[in-house]
Amino acid sequence: MEENKTEIKSIQSPFSQTYFHGTKADLMLGSFIEVGLSSNYGQRNKAKFIYLTATLDAAIWGAELALGEGRERIYLVEPTGPIEDDPNLTDKKFPGNPTKSYRSKLPFKVVGEITVWQGHSAEQVKGMKDGIAKLREQGIEAIED
Repeated sequence: MEENKTEIKSIQSPFSQTYFHGTKADLMLGSFIEVGLSSNYGQRNKAKFIYLTATLDAAIWGAELALGEGRERIYLVEPTGPIEDDPNLTDKKFPGNPTKSYRSKLPFKVVGEITVWQGHSAEQVKGMKDGIAKLREQGIEAIED
């Protein structure tokens, strides 16, 4: 008599970990977000790192705070290599990385766009921008590479 065997297959889903990138840049599906372009923040220096997050809320903040005149956008992205905790947030503001914010020197591939999402209130955005302006007056940039 043949024994019943249970076989468990582990299938890696492309949606096992979702990463977001908030910006005002108009990107195409399949394009890559790469270092070396002007940053969305601060002095708009050439970016040494690119940033992503595993939380929609952090991506919304990224879109709302990005410099520029374009429409706020949130893209689904896939890292093409290793990512590390974003020290601008995790070491200074939110130890333990509750925002699930990361950075990399390797490109992120744009695989989708979130087109329906709820932004923060005008008061919250103003408060955040005022706080960033106050830090800038003190010589502290939002992004320190």
